[in-house]
Amino acid sequence: MIESTSGFVTGAVSRAYKTSQALPAAAPAQSENATRPSFGDVMERTALQTLETVRQGDQAAVAGLAGSLPMQQVVEATMAMESAVKVTVAVRDRMVEAYQEILRMAV
Repeated sequence: MIESTSGFVTGAVSRAYKTSQALPAAAPAQSENATRPSFGDVMERTALQTLETVRQGDQAAVAGLAGSLPMQQVVEATMAMESAVKVTVAVRDRMVEAYQEILRMAV
């Protein structure tokens, strides 16, 4: 259980690092808000990266079944795909929880 969790965390950290590398460099303080991506932009970019990871995992699985890809690469792609899906589900769950909390607030 610890090994699967550490792999999950490692994959999540790796994707977060890649996402942060794709973000534009910090701008000067006066125009900071103008150049920073919005939360929606970050979520969209992350969703697209997750979708691409899942597609690559599917392609690797098909190539592995055809015998044109080594088993290690198939396993690595499948693990990356699994990790991406787990992170996506975790984010979705947290967003649903936050929405439910907002609904319970007294106005």
